[in-house]
Amino acid sequence: MAGTLLEQLREMTVVVADTGDIQAIEKFTPRDATTNPSLITAAAQMPQYQEIVDETLKQARHDAGETATDTEVASLAFDRLAVAFGKKILAIVPKRVSTEVDARMSYDTEATVAKGRELIAQYEASGISRDRILIKVASTWEGIKAAEVLEQEGIHCNLTLLFGLHQAIACAEAGATLISPFVGRILDWHKKDTGKDYAPTEDPGVQSVTTIYNYYKKFGYKTEVMGASFRNLGEITELAGCDLLTISPALLAELHATTADLPRKLDPNKAADLPIEKISMDKATFDQMHSADRMASEKLEEGIKGFTKALEALEELLAKRLSYLEGGDGKHAAEDFFKAYDLDGDGFITREEWMGTDAVFDALDENKDGKITPEEVSVGLGAAILAKV
Repeated sequence: MAGTLLEQLREMTVVVADTGDIQAIEKFTPRDATTNPSLITAAAQMPQYQEIVDETLKQARHDAGETATDTEVASLAFDRLAVAFGKKILAIVPKRVSTEVDARMSYDTEATVAKGRELIAQYEASGISRDRILIKVASTWEGIKAAEVLEQEGIHCNLTLLFGLHQAIACAEAGATLISPFVGRILDWHKKDTGKDYAPTEDPGVQSVTTIYNYYKKFGYKTEVMGASFRNLGEITELAGCDLLTISPALLAELHATTADLPRKLDPNKAADLPIEKISMDKATFDQMHSADRMASEKLEEGIKGFTKALEALEELLAKRLSYLEGGDGKHAAEDFFKAYDLDGDGFITREEWMGTDAVFDALDENKDGKITPEEVSVGLGAAILAKV
C-alpha cells in the first residue's frame, strides 16, 4: 500500500515549510524553512508570539532613541524581528532558514550586500553559524551580482522572484546556493494572458521549473532548485524529485492526508542525456532575454512591488503596536492593513492586489473565493494561518 504523498515526496525531495508559524513547522517537521515580511506579519499577530514582537520593538526604541518616530523604530525592528523568528525556527528545523533582504534594495547591489552582511552578523552574534542561514534576494541582475559577492564571503543566498531561464542561469553562474522559481505565479500570468486552464502536466510553472532543473543537472551546476508558490497538489506532484519544494501549511496538510502512488518526475540521470544547448550569461544577454520574456519581466517587477508593499504594511503594523505599547492608540492595525492592500477600494483584496506571499493569502481566504474581505482580515492573520494547519 502506498504511503501518504508527503511521505513519498520526502524520499526524493527536501520539503521546506513556507510559513513563519512555529507551530506549523513543529507539526510538519520540514528540513528547512523560509520567512518574509507577509509571513512574519501573520506570525507577529499570533498571541503566542506577541512577547517576541513586543520585546523586539522595545529594544528597537531603546536603540533608536526617544526622538525617533514610530515608523523609524518599526523599520529598525523589522530585521531584528526576522532574525528573532529565524532563531526560533532554527531551534526546530535541522538545517536552514531563509531571511529576506528588504525588497526596496532589489536594484541596489551595494545595499543588498551590506544588508546581507548585517543579517548574518545578527545571527552570528547569537551563536548561529552562517551555514544555517540563506539570505533571500530578488533575482534582478543587481541582486544576482550581490549574491555573487556574498557567496564568495561564505554567505549563502536564496534567489527569489525567479520566473525565467535567464535568471536561473545567471544565478548558477554567480554561484548562488539556491533558487526559488515561482510555479504558481507563472501559472497565474498565463491563465490571465490566455484565458485557459492548464492540467498539471501542461502547467507553465511546472514546465519552467522542469526546464531549469534539467539545465542545471545537464551542466553540473551545484545551485539547488526549490520550487515555490504552489496553487494545487498537481503542481507539487509533477515536480516530485526537484531538489527542494517550499510548501504552505495548507498544502502540506493535503499531502499528508492523501494516499496514492507518487512517481518521480525530475531525475538528474535523465537530464544528463537531454539535448540542451548551453547559454553563456552576461548582462547584455540577461537584459535581452528578460526583455523578450514578457511574463518574467512583468512578474519580477510585480513581485518586487508586492514584497515592498508587504514590508511597508508590516512596518505600519509594528508602528501601531509600538504606539499601543507606549500608551497610544493601536486599535486600527487590521483596518489599516486591509486598506494598504485594497488598491482599487472595492472592499476586497484579490490575489493580484495582494502580490505578497501566497501562503498568507491562501490562509486568509477562508472560503476560497479568491478574495479577502475585511472580516477575514479582522479575525487576525495569525488565527487564519492556524485554522489551516
